[in-house]
Amino acid sequence: MSNAAAPVTVGSFYEHASPLMQLSLLSGAEYMNRVIPEEAINRPGLALADFFQYFAEKRIQVFGLAEMSYLKSLEGAEREKRLENLFRQPIPCIILTRNRNMIPEMKRMSEKYKIPILRSPLITNRFINLATVTMEHLVAPQIKFVGTMMDVMGIGVLIEGPPGIGKSEAALGLIERGFSLVADDLTVIHRDSHSRLICASSELTRYHMEIRGLGIIHVPSIFGMASVSLEKRLDMIVSLYPVDPTKEGDRSGLDKKFRKILDIDVSLVELPVAPGRDMAGVIEVAAMNQKLSYLGHDAAKEFDQNLIRTLQKRRAVRLSTI
Repeated sequence: MSNAAAPVTVGSFYEHASPLMQLSLLSGAEYMNRVIPEEAINRPGLALADFFQYFAEKRIQVFGLAEMSYLKSLEGAEREKRLENLFRQPIPCIILTRNRNMIPEMKRMSEKYKIPILRSPLITNRFINLATVTMEHLVAPQIKFVGTMMDVMGIGVLIEGPPGIGKSEAALGLIERGFSLVADDLTVIHRDSHSRLICASSELTRYHMEIRGLGIIHVPSIFGMASVSLEKRLDMIVSLYPVDPTKEGDRSGLDKKFRKILDIDVSLVELPVAPGRDMAGVIEVAAMNQKLSYLGHDAAKEFDQNLIRTLQKRRAVRLSTI
């Protein structure tokens, strides 16, 4: 595992938000490296009336219909003064909603104070909701994990193990069974606002797999678009390791194991790999077992309780015959 945290810049926000919010850059292309320190979104409101006591200058500033109408109601000199007082603040950027055009004073202030101005056709409330979700995603704690992520019957399974153990081959077997690939070899994991671990692939390797002896394949071209998923919640980790005949692992399943990732405990299943063993089938059963556990059914615990009851009954019978 490796940390992948980085400060969120106006450029990174623009890159992630553009497809969803149809952002366009109006001014300040050379200043897109400005950092956005806070994830919340702000409407300047009273700041346009020169009241800055509680102004949230570390956030993206959104100008909607009310802000633009107010500015246009001011006289030219007064409007320029109010905007200059705003642009003097260390704000990351300004975004105009409803496809509003910049007024000339904004263009001058953008160049003078090196603050980018962007635009979106969305209505203001809709834009703020989507921008908040995007910022939460960008600032969420995040790591990169060496492993292959699969969606198996709605259960997010991360397959890990030493190089050459057969992670991709097991994933390929699961894809052939109708399940979907999220990421191969390198999985990006972030914790969302609901304390869930969400897994996705890096942009470079998305939809691709490396199969030893075969090379790189494009999964949806071979198996169809249903064979891939953009992201999936992490429910369990399957750790593959070479079988050791001299050691016997847990055969009952009573010894539950967990792996802590971003301060969240994730169910861990350790599976020995041996020649001829159908690892895809075993991982599929492990996922089904995990799904049953969410419904309150624990096969190992149930078997153990049945065994204890049987032994107690036999002991009671023996005692009654003495």
